[in-house]
Amino acid sequence: MLANTDTRYGLIARLFHWVIALLILTDLALGLIGENIPRTAETVESLKILYSVHKTIGVSVLFLAILRILWALTQTRPVPVHPERRAETLLAEIIHWALYGAIIVMPLSGWVIHSAESGFAPILWPFGQNLPFVVKSEALAHTAGAVHGLSALVIYLSVGLHIAGALKHAVIERDGVLARMIKGRDAGTSGQKATTPHAVPPLAALVLWAGVIGFAVFGPTPPMPEAEAAQMPTTAPVAAAAGPASDLPVWTVQDGSLGITVTQMGAGVEGSFANWSAAIAYDPDTGTGDVSVAIDTTSLTLGSVTTQAQGPEFFDTATYASATFTGPISRMGDGPDHKVVGTLSLVGQTAPVTLEFALNLVDDTATMSGQAVMDRRDFGMGAAYADESTVGYSVTVDVSLTATRAP
Repeated sequence: MLANTDTRYGLIARLFHWVIALLILTDLALGLIGENIPRTAETVESLKILYSVHKTIGVSVLFLAILRILWALTQTRPVPVHPERRAETLLAEIIHWALYGAIIVMPLSGWVIHSAESGFAPILWPFGQNLPFVVKSEALAHTAGAVHGLSALVIYLSVGLHIAGALKHAVIERDGVLARMIKGRDAGTSGQKATTPHAVPPLAALVLWAGVIGFAVFGPTPPMPEAEAAQMPTTAPVAAAAGPASDLPVWTVQDGSLGITVTQMGAGVEGSFANWSAAIAYDPDTGTGDVSVAIDTTSLTLGSVTTQAQGPEFFDTATYASATFTGPISRMGDGPDHKVVGTLSLVGQTAPVTLEFALNLVDDTATMSGQAVMDRRDFGMGAAYADESTVGYSVTVDVSLTATRAP
């Protein structure tokens, strides 16, 4: 029998139940395994496959959950086997609706994380990777991650209670409740009505999930582990860059940004250095000058791969906490375009790097924006990533600043 009756579950409801249950338990296991595997060159391919499968299962659960709920709303709800046990029946119904919420909220929040981040472990399906209206945002990904994490706690608890209840009915009471879902057998008295109003359990579950999502979004930020906290950028200014040995006019940086873009799994991942300083000497008449930049590499943030980027395979910030870039400034033609053909010292290596930028001068205020592209292999970074299938060779640095001429 495909449809439900008031004493048994039909085949379609049972298939939805067991397929979703199997997928959820598999996905929870994959997530726990992935969290406990270190991120290294040796594990990156395994992690890519693991998380791609994890995400694909999650998206599958989301669509199956929507179909299951729509089917349930059109079906007869089998009667409680023990309607006289009002508290027990109410708790079972609330857990049932809490699980409905879990199979929607948990995979949806995971998909938001995937859409808000870039570059790691694609979903294995042909219909696109991102949700509409979800922008690339580390803050949004962090918030969705908090919802995802709390959802996991709710699903652990509700699944545990659900299984405990099923075992109680099967082992202790032997009343046919579990057989009703496994084999579609009859259990309960036909025509028996529940003593709990039908609206109470879904409303209780709705309040539960509103609280979970609200706490994740608006609640206090949980403290980070010491290892992660030590790698977060600080607000302390980086040591001032050494001033160029020049008699040219000196320019003082008022504000600016230093961004970085790498390619991971074929997608760009953007980040920035929070702390850096620049010493600039430049003559507007000749279009020549010198620049020296000091960068606090421990202030790097790079989306979800910040910890890996700061690790020994890449920036190795525990050993090399700073980088320097120096070189002469020259004008390219008669327009605003300039370049610095300089040298970058990074992770104990030095290599030539060219920064091209546009400069706009208004009285004693200068604004510039430019870009440099370098190869990570020139600095021995990511040596274990021999090709570009995981991490691209080229790294793009974008810089913009406003500076004023010193009197």
